[in-house]
Amino acid sequence: MTTTLYGLEACDTCRKARNWLKRFEVDHAFVDYRANRVPAETLKAWAAQLGGWDKLVNRASTTWRQLPEARKAPASDPEWTLLIKEHPALVKRPVLVTDDGTVSVGFTDNAYKLRFGKSK
Repeated sequence: MTTTLYGLEACDTCRKARNWLKRFEVDHAFVDYRANRVPAETLKAWAAQLGGWDKLVNRASTTWRQLPEARKAPASDPEWTLLIKEHPALVKRPVLVTDDGTVSVGFTDNAYKLRFGKSK
């Protein structure tokens, strides 16, 4: 099993995270979730592990701001997963899933160093 990084191919933060993983020789796979949609059950599991949909969805994004007001208040898991299926760019980037199943979102050099026990 390997670490998996989910994001968008053209995302600068995702590129930084991928470069970090390569530089520190962390075996990983990259999944562009616009091209390879993440199953609804996986999205629900991520949201649950992170502490809710608000931790997984980027409400500061252009995609979120352009949504009609009525779509900005999903009331159930199926509504959230449908919204993300229609607008995958709503997911905070990147999503990192390590071998032990731990999920995190975003990228900083220090956070990844702590997560992988690297000190270079």
